[in-house]
Amino acid sequence: MSLRIFGKLTGALVLSVCLPICGVSLAADPHKVIHSVFEAADDGFDMVRTQNYYSGWVADAIFETLLTYDYLARPARLIPNTAESMPEISSDGRTYTFHLKKNIFFAPDSVFGHEKRELTAADYVYSIKRLVDPANRSPSASFVRGKITGLDDLVEKAKKTGQFDYDATVSGLQAIDRYTLRIRLNAPDSNFLYILAYGALAAVSREAIDAYGNKSTFHPVGTGPYMLKEYVPRSKIVLEANPYYRGFVWDFQADGEAWDEQLVRDMKGKKMPQIGRVEIAIIEEEQSRWLSFQEGKIDFDKLPQLAAPVALENGKLKEEYIAQGIRQYTMVEPEITYTIFNLKDPVTGGYSNEKIALRRAIAMSYNTQAEIELLRNGQASKAQMMIPPGVAGHEPAYRSSIAYEPELASRLLDHFGYRRQSDGYRTMPDGSPLVLRIRTEANASSRVVSEIWKRGLDRIGIRVEFDVGNFADNLKDAAGCRLMMWGGAWHADYPEGENFMQLLYGPNAGQGNHACYRSKAFDKLYRQAVKLPPGEERNRLYVQMNRQMEADTAWSVHVSRTRNWLVRPWVMGFKKHPILQSDWQYLDIAR
Repeated sequence: MSLRIFGKLTGALVLSVCLPICGVSLAADPHKVIHSVFEAADDGFDMVRTQNYYSGWVADAIFETLLTYDYLARPARLIPNTAESMPEISSDGRTYTFHLKKNIFFAPDSVFGHEKRELTAADYVYSIKRLVDPANRSPSASFVRGKITGLDDLVEKAKKTGQFDYDATVSGLQAIDRYTLRIRLNAPDSNFLYILAYGALAAVSREAIDAYGNKSTFHPVGTGPYMLKEYVPRSKIVLEANPYYRGFVWDFQADGEAWDEQLVRDMKGKKMPQIGRVEIAIIEEEQSRWLSFQEGKIDFDKLPQLAAPVALENGKLKEEYIAQGIRQYTMVEPEITYTIFNLKDPVTGGYSNEKIALRRAIAMSYNTQAEIELLRNGQASKAQMMIPPGVAGHEPAYRSSIAYEPELASRLLDHFGYRRQSDGYRTMPDGSPLVLRIRTEANASSRVVSEIWKRGLDRIGIRVEFDVGNFADNLKDAAGCRLMMWGGAWHADYPEGENFMQLLYGPNAGQGNHACYRSKAFDKLYRQAVKLPPGEERNRLYVQMNRQMEADTAWSVHVSRTRNWLVRPWVMGFKKHPILQSDWQYLDIAR
């Protein structure tokens, strides 16, 4: 009989007795251990309740969506996961019919008694309903809000009664039989299949959620290749192979990259997963993370940008590291970094000309090139728009209307009555103090960004104070519209511009729209764009939305990062996917 360890919100640990199980899954070797690292803390593993990047990385190894991505295909391509095949789609593009694979089982857990619990279509009906339950305040509810026929009616009823009826029939979301799921949309949606591959729409069991309640975020029970073995909040996560996981044969095709050739030779035909245990350390400081990698304690990691001058020469790995058998995989992340302005905050918020001028001047004081040189060591490029390269809707010729121009920013503040005092700092137009509060984290990268902000804001006469927190708590506060300013990053959940534009859609304020931005013009363009198929017309609307965001200055957009993944010689099968985060199930270790 084995023990599983789970963390409470308090950080205390509790022990839960699992059912007796027969070792690990058929292919996974308990002696094959991957040592991974996260640069920030997770926020639990219930993806209905969080959009934390690191939470998603783990959750995607525990839970399963109907569809996933081909591991090697570039650009990213969807393939069936728990579904037998890609769905049948009606001629009007509104009805999707999925047939689930049989004999997929949830990981063993006491909530199921001594029985194996099979995945059914009803589990997906329940999981999607749970996403929109107002009580969960899901930051990802917008992914399906307004899309599935009848689902919004159920939400509105719950708001009035205070009770969400999970047993109510929804015409657009039905389990036709045990293995057949039918989803009917209000209108065709070219991104809907991408949405179904997103972790918040993975299957959970109603029994587990009912049994564990809010603690289910630290007691995840899924059908995926791994299950949570040990959890020490903000320190350590241990996964072990799920003994009930069905496995798969590694049979991905090379995509033309030279990197793929050896990878395919190493992995083709293997029964997966091979890795029996995954140990993840949370190490927020870049220097500490780099030292751990150098000491061989980490099997693969993205090169900390502060270490780029040490490890790279002209963008390539130095000979001393090549001699150790370390390999370098370079990619431009489909992501942007940015700083949000809280549009509800009494200092930075509002839509009057003087408030817009203040935000614009602040954004114009930030020296993005200094960030690229001082923090990124050249391993980044300035993000001109909200949609990054590699994501449909990115316009390579687009240039932001907001540049680093502190002198012009000062004149703008003068014009709108933000007057300098004898100490060089400005007041609000009404004479009250003007002080910015920027939330940040306690790591070297955040300190560099804070210094760049401080230097720029001093030049234009704005006093700033930095409040240090941890990433998970900052994310919660941002989601609740409680931060004046905060720097974040958004990595594509799916490779289409809507995924970025929804971050500023008004109805998502407080549930993913961390700027709490509400613009009738932006929202109108958004609604028009999502009704269109991918293509030039939709992309033109994305450009207009970018311009509207800049006109209101809801964000200060910074960079897209170049990632150099360093891989130890004993790790086989590694190739970082642009969308998939969890990759342990595709890897092997040379014994």
